[in-house]
Amino acid sequence: MEREFIMIKPDGVQRGLVGDVVKRIENVGFKIIGMKLLKVSLKQAEQHYAIHKEQPFYDDLLGHITCGPVVAMVVEGKDAVRVTRKIVGATNPIDAVPGSIRGDFALEIGRNIIHAGDSPENAIYEYKIYFNEEEFVEYNKIDERWLYE
Repeated sequence: MEREFIMIKPDGVQRGLVGDVVKRIENVGFKIIGMKLLKVSLKQAEQHYAIHKEQPFYDDLLGHITCGPVVAMVVEGKDAVRVTRKIVGATNPIDAVPGSIRGDFALEIGRNIIHAGDSPENAIYEYKIYFNEEEFVEYNKIDERWLYE
């Protein structure tokens, strides 16, 4: 099973959308193995968004992700990254299809509710910023036999 990193950003937390987002992740059948409410430190934000350091929007990214609480989670499932990217929707909510999280809940790219890793490698890199492996809870879901062939 593949692991994916998902973060409900401060705008999603402040708007009370945590339950809606978690429900969509669970509805598809993913298993949440780690989840926490936290305030992202500047050091964590710089590490998370290092790839964007030379971009003009970098400081805005850091400012937003550190401005309030976030919910970070790691989920497991078959093709977790690819499926999550579809659930989340396009980065720019204008391009996100209705039914996706961003398509249903966001209007602007800088307030797009949620972050998800864009590759299995990046998901691992990102979740290691916020979680230690010891924090993950391994268990079998009772519906797994009905989810996977």
